[in-house]
Order: sequence, then structure tokens, then C-alpha cells
Amino acid sequence: MKQSQKKQKLSGAAGFEQYYSDLFGDRWQSLKAALQTEPDYVAWKAGGAEPYFLDSGSVRAAVTLPLSSAHHILDLCAAPGGKTLVLASCMNEDADLLSNERSADRKNRLVKVCDSCLPEGKRSRITVTCHDGAKMCLSQTECFDAILLDAPCSSERHVLADQKYLAEWSPSRIKTLSVAQWALLSSAWRMLSPGGYLLYSTCALSPEENDMVVARLVKKFSDAQICEPAISSDCTPWCALPSSDLPAYEKTEYGAHVLPDTAGGAGPLYFSLLQKSSKI
Repeated sequence: MKQSQKKQKLSGAAGFEQYYSDLFGDRWQSLKAALQTEPDYVAWKAGGAEPYFLDSGSVRAAVTLPLSSAHHILDLCAAPGGKTLVLASCMNEDADLLSNERSADRKNRLVKVCDSCLPEGKRSRITVTCHDGAKMCLSQTECFDAILLDAPCSSERHVLADQKYLAEWSPSRIKTLSVAQWALLSSAWRMLSPGGYLLYSTCALSPEENDMVVARLVKKFSDAQICEPAISSDCTPWCALPSSDLPAYEKTEYGAHVLPDTAGGAGPLYFSLLQKSSKI
């Protein structure tokens, strides 16, 4: 049987186990055990009435996006709102942030998070919208200086925690998600201004949702450049952890991967930073 046919026959808990065992080899058992423990949550204090608790891997990804020269910022798939809070905390005083979420229910949750976790001065510079991010490029072109795309993904940590999702798992779900991720990423790229930065991230394990999506962008757009994922904003005033204590990542061909078995429970969180070449 061909490998592609074999993968298509995988399904449910047994298929999930086989798929990721093939992907990670001997490492899979320790990685799976780490995925079934409590994530490494930290409190992000953005100055509002309440702190927000999010995975430290998400913090590590979000502070990678350079904001020092950004006046117009987009969080394309923003709910539930943790990364929006990070961006709002680190952006310049003259910057504005558009936080978008396709789902109306999740958008309402995003609004509540912004209202409760941000001081009025920052909250007033955030606009929350409810649009299909894959189609936003049809009405907005090269208008954002910095974009964060935390794309919907397989989220294997959540699959393992829910027997219903685990029973329904199949590799076709990964394929479907990678198609949606590409639509979002290509839309985001068209909305990015020349010289601007885009951070693509997921909480998925499979390269098909991570490096392979970014590789497609680099192949299609000659103005796309991969950047080193350095911490660009000092999160120490806002975060429970100093920058030096944020989780380590493992380098991939096009980005970085925080994996919980080697990062103290943080992640999984894949991220890749890209810059659009300036027009001559």
C-alpha cells in the first residue's frame, strides 16, 4: 500500500497515534505525555481591571512581531484575545490595532477580553471586527504595517483532551485546515504594506500546517523574506516572566516551534516571521 493511501485510512484515536508516531518517532510518547499536562500559563497584565492568562509559548510568538515602526496593526484571527493584548501592550502610543474574528460568538468574547483587560487609553485604539479574514484583502490592500495571523489549526493538545474530537480525527482534517490557512496567509500578505512584518503562527504539530504553508507563500511571492524570530519588544513590564525566561524554541526550515516536552509545558506553538520587501 502506498504511503499516501495508508495515511488516508488512518482515523480516530488509533489513527491519531499512528500519524504522530510516524511524524515524531521515538519522541512521540514524551511529547504526547507533555501535551496531556497543564499548559505553561502566565499572566499578561495589560493595565486593565483583570490579567489575562495565556500559554507562555503564545507570548513568545507574539513578542516576535516588530512594532516599533508600525502605525496600523492587524490581528487577523484574534479571538479569544491573548495575542491582541500583547500587541496592544507593546504598540506605540500613536498606533492603532484592528482585531478581527470571523465567528460572531468568538468576536463577542474578544470584545469582553479587551474591555476587561485593557485600560481605556489602549482600548480606545482597538477596533474589533467580524469578517472572513481570507476575503478582507478584496477591500484592503497593503494598508497594515504589522500583521499577526494566529491561524485556526488542528490544536492537538485539545484533541487529546476530548474523546469526541479524538474519535473524529483524520488526516483529512489537517489537509482541510492547511487549505484554509493558506487562504488566510495569502490574504494577510496582500494586506501587508511594503517593508512591513507578518507573523504566522499555529498551535499545531504537523509541518503541513506550519512550515509547508509558509513555504508556499515564499514560493508564490518573491517579495517575502524569512526573518530570525528574535524578541522585538521587551515584555518585562507586562508579563509575569522576564523575556529571558520565555520558553525556548526549536528551529524549523521557515520558523520556530515551541514544543511542551522541551519547553516546560509551553506550546505547542509554531511561528514564522516574514517581511515584505520595500518597493524601489
